[in-house]
Amino acid sequence: MGNRLSRIVTRTGDDGTTGLGDGSRVRKDDARIAAIGDVDELNSQIGVLLCEALPDDVRAALTAIQHDLFDLGGELCMPGHTIVTDAHLARLDGWLGEYNATLAPLKEFILPGGSRAAALAHVCRTVCRRAERSIVAIGASGGADASGESDTSPVAATPRRYVNRLSDLLFVLARVLNRADGRGDVLWRHDRGGASSA
Repeated sequence: MGNRLSRIVTRTGDDGTTGLGDGSRVRKDDARIAAIGDVDELNSQIGVLLCEALPDDVRAALTAIQHDLFDLGGELCMPGHTIVTDAHLARLDGWLGEYNATLAPLKEFILPGGSRAAALAHVCRTVCRRAERSIVAIGASGGADASGESDTSPVAATPRRYVNRLSDLLFVLARVLNRADGRGDVLWRHDRGGASSA
Protein backbone atom coordinates (compact mmCIF):
# COMPACT_ATOMS: atom_id res chain seq x y z
CA MET A 1 0.00 0.00 0.00
CA GLY A 2 2.83 2.41 0.81
CA ASN A 3 4.31 2.04 -2.67
CA ARG A 4 0.92 2.55 -4.26
CA LEU A 5 0.34 5.77 -2.31
CA SER A 6 3.80 7.15 -3.07
CA ARG A 7 2.97 7.55 -6.77
CA ILE A 8 -0.31 9.46 -7.18
CA VAL A 9 0.40 10.34 -10.83
CA THR A 10 0.79 7.02 -12.67
CA ARG A 11 -0.54 7.97 -16.12
CA THR A 12 -1.88 4.43 -16.47
CA GLY A 13 -5.40 5.82 -16.80
CA ASP A 14 -4.61 8.11 -19.70
CA ASP A 15 -6.17 5.59 -22.08
CA GLY A 16 -9.55 5.80 -20.36
CA THR A 17 -9.17 2.61 -18.30
CA THR A 18 -8.53 2.01 -14.64
CA GLY A 19 -7.34 -0.94 -12.59
CA LEU A 20 -9.44 -3.05 -10.24
CA GLY A 21 -8.11 -4.66 -7.09
CA ASP A 22 -7.73 -8.03 -8.82
CA GLY A 23 -5.34 -6.55 -11.39
CA SER A 24 -7.82 -6.40 -14.27
CA ARG A 25 -8.48 -3.16 -16.12
CA VAL A 26 -11.88 -1.76 -17.06
CA ARG A 27 -13.14 1.32 -18.83
CA LYS A 28 -13.65 4.33 -16.58
CA ASP A 29 -17.31 4.45 -17.59
CA ASP A 30 -17.86 0.84 -16.49
CA ALA A 31 -20.85 0.31 -14.19
CA ARG A 32 -18.58 -0.98 -11.42
CA ILE A 33 -16.40 2.14 -11.56
CA ALA A 34 -19.54 4.33 -11.47
CA ALA A 35 -20.62 2.56 -8.27
CA ILE A 36 -17.17 2.93 -6.71
CA GLY A 37 -17.24 6.63 -7.59
CA ASP A 38 -20.69 7.14 -6.06
CA VAL A 39 -19.60 5.44 -2.84
CA ASP A 40 -16.49 7.65 -2.79
CA GLU A 41 -18.63 10.76 -3.33
CA LEU A 42 -20.91 9.69 -0.48
CA ASN A 43 -17.90 9.30 1.80
CA SER A 44 -16.71 12.76 0.79
CA GLN A 45 -20.12 14.30 1.47
CA ILE A 46 -20.17 12.72 4.92
CA GLY A 47 -16.73 14.27 5.43
CA VAL A 48 -18.28 17.68 4.71
CA LEU A 49 -21.09 16.94 7.18
CA LEU A 50 -18.47 16.04 9.80
CA CYS A 51 -17.09 19.60 9.51
CA GLU A 52 -20.27 20.82 11.22
CA ALA A 53 -20.88 21.01 14.97
CA LEU A 54 -22.53 17.65 15.69
CA PRO A 55 -23.60 15.71 18.78
CA ASP A 56 -20.75 13.43 19.85
CA ASP A 57 -22.74 10.24 19.26
CA VAL A 58 -23.72 11.30 15.73
CA ARG A 59 -20.11 12.23 14.98
CA ALA A 60 -18.91 8.82 16.18
CA ALA A 61 -21.52 7.01 14.07
CA LEU A 62 -20.69 8.98 10.92
CA THR A 63 -16.97 8.42 11.41
CA ALA A 64 -17.55 4.67 11.69
CA ILE A 65 -19.70 4.82 8.55
CA GLN A 66 -16.87 6.53 6.66
CA HIS A 67 -14.64 3.55 7.44
CA ASP A 68 -17.42 1.17 6.34
CA LEU A 69 -17.79 3.03 3.05
CA PHE A 70 -14.06 2.76 2.42
CA ASP A 71 -14.42 -1.00 2.99
CA LEU A 72 -17.42 -1.06 0.66
CA GLY A 73 -15.43 0.67 -2.08
CA GLY A 74 -12.72 -1.93 -1.60
CA GLU A 75 -15.21 -4.75 -1.97
CA LEU A 76 -16.61 -3.26 -5.19
CA CYS A 77 -13.02 -2.86 -6.47
CA MET A 78 -12.28 -6.56 -5.97
CA PRO A 79 -14.93 -8.66 -7.76
CA GLY A 80 -15.81 -11.76 -5.80
CA HIS A 81 -14.26 -10.47 -2.57
CA THR A 82 -16.33 -9.88 0.60
CA ILE A 83 -15.56 -7.16 3.14
CA VAL A 84 -18.92 -5.76 4.23
CA THR A 85 -20.73 -8.30 6.43
CA ASP A 86 -23.96 -8.77 8.32
CA ALA A 87 -22.24 -7.20 11.33
CA HIS A 88 -22.08 -3.90 9.41
CA LEU A 89 -25.81 -4.15 8.72
CA ALA A 90 -26.58 -4.96 12.34
CA ARG A 91 -24.77 -1.84 13.50
CA LEU A 92 -26.81 0.32 11.12
CA ASP A 93 -30.01 -1.35 12.31
CA GLY A 94 -28.98 -0.64 15.90
CA TRP A 95 -28.51 3.05 15.21
CA LEU A 96 -31.78 3.20 13.27
CA GLY A 97 -33.68 1.69 16.17
CA GLU A 98 -31.93 3.87 18.74
CA TYR A 99 -32.47 7.21 16.97
CA ASN A 100 -35.97 6.44 15.65
CA ALA A 101 -37.13 5.72 19.19
CA THR A 102 -36.30 9.30 20.19
CA LEU A 103 -38.24 10.98 17.36
CA ALA A 104 -41.93 11.79 17.07
CA PRO A 105 -43.80 9.83 14.38
CA LEU A 106 -44.06 11.67 11.06
CA LYS A 107 -47.52 12.58 9.81
CA GLU A 108 -46.34 14.52 6.76
CA PHE A 109 -43.49 14.29 4.29
CA ILE A 110 -40.54 16.48 5.15
CA LEU A 111 -38.38 18.72 2.98
CA PRO A 112 -34.57 18.70 3.04
CA GLY A 113 -33.54 21.63 5.19
CA GLY A 114 -33.67 23.20 8.60
CA SER A 115 -30.18 23.46 10.03
CA ARG A 116 -27.14 23.36 7.76
CA ALA A 117 -26.09 20.02 9.27
CA ALA A 118 -29.53 18.50 8.62
CA ALA A 119 -29.52 19.80 5.03
CA LEU A 120 -26.07 18.24 4.49
CA ALA A 121 -27.35 14.95 5.90
CA HIS A 122 -30.09 15.04 3.27
CA VAL A 123 -27.49 15.63 0.55
CA CYS A 124 -25.66 12.56 1.87
CA ARG A 125 -28.93 10.63 1.78
CA THR A 126 -29.57 11.45 -1.87
CA VAL A 127 -26.01 10.57 -2.89
CA CYS A 128 -26.44 7.31 -0.95
CA ARG A 129 -29.55 6.51 -2.99
CA ARG A 130 -27.58 7.10 -6.18
CA ALA A 131 -24.83 4.79 -4.92
CA GLU A 132 -27.49 2.17 -4.26
CA ARG A 133 -28.81 2.48 -7.82
CA SER A 134 -25.27 2.16 -9.16
CA ILE A 135 -24.62 -0.98 -7.15
CA VAL A 136 -27.87 -2.49 -8.40
CA ALA A 137 -26.84 -1.58 -11.96
CA ILE A 138 -23.66 -3.67 -11.71
CA GLY A 139 -25.71 -6.80 -11.31
CA ALA A 140 -28.20 -5.74 -13.96
CA SER A 141 -25.75 -4.87 -16.73
CA GLY A 142 -22.46 -6.53 -15.89
CA GLY A 143 -19.27 -4.69 -16.69
CA ALA A 144 -16.68 -5.13 -19.35
CA ASP A 145 -12.93 -5.18 -18.98
CA ALA A 146 -10.58 -3.19 -21.18
CA SER A 147 -10.57 -5.93 -23.82
CA GLY A 148 -14.36 -5.81 -24.06
CA GLU A 149 -14.87 -9.10 -22.21
CA SER A 150 -17.94 -9.17 -20.00
CA ASP A 151 -17.40 -8.87 -16.25
CA THR A 152 -19.90 -11.32 -14.82
CA SER A 153 -18.44 -11.32 -11.31
CA PRO A 154 -21.33 -11.36 -8.87
CA VAL A 155 -22.00 -8.48 -6.51
CA ALA A 156 -22.92 -9.69 -3.04
CA ALA A 157 -26.25 -8.60 -1.59
CA THR A 158 -24.69 -7.07 1.53
CA PRO A 159 -23.32 -3.89 -0.14
CA ARG A 160 -26.74 -3.19 -1.65
CA ARG A 161 -28.44 -3.76 1.69
CA TYR A 162 -25.88 -1.60 3.47
CA VAL A 163 -26.47 1.50 1.34
CA ASN A 164 -30.24 0.97 1.47
CA ARG A 165 -30.20 0.96 5.28
CA LEU A 166 -27.67 3.80 5.37
CA SER A 167 -29.93 6.09 3.34
CA ASP A 168 -32.69 5.44 5.89
CA LEU A 169 -30.30 6.24 8.72
CA LEU A 170 -29.19 9.48 7.08
CA PHE A 171 -32.84 10.55 6.82
CA VAL A 172 -33.30 9.83 10.52
CA LEU A 173 -30.06 11.62 11.41
CA ALA A 174 -31.22 14.71 9.51
CA ARG A 175 -34.23 14.84 11.84
CA VAL A 176 -31.98 14.27 14.86
CA LEU A 177 -29.71 17.11 13.78
CA ASN A 178 -32.61 19.53 13.34
CA ARG A 179 -33.81 18.66 16.81
CA ALA A 180 -30.31 19.12 18.24
CA ASP A 181 -30.28 22.60 16.67
CA GLY A 182 -33.59 23.45 18.32
CA ARG A 183 -35.58 23.17 15.11
CA GLY A 184 -38.45 21.00 14.03
CA ASP A 185 -38.84 19.08 10.80
CA VAL A 186 -39.44 21.14 7.66
CA LEU A 187 -42.82 19.82 6.61
CA TRP A 188 -44.10 19.58 3.05
CA ARG A 189 -47.32 21.57 2.82
CA HIS A 190 -49.71 19.60 0.65
CA ASP A 191 -52.45 22.22 1.12
CA ARG A 192 -50.44 25.27 0.07
CA GLY A 193 -52.55 25.90 -3.05
CA GLY A 194 -51.50 26.20 -6.67
CA ALA A 195 -48.08 27.56 -7.53
CA SER A 196 -48.01 30.94 -9.25
CA SER A 197 -46.75 31.02 -12.82
CA ALA A 198 -44.06 33.42 -13.96
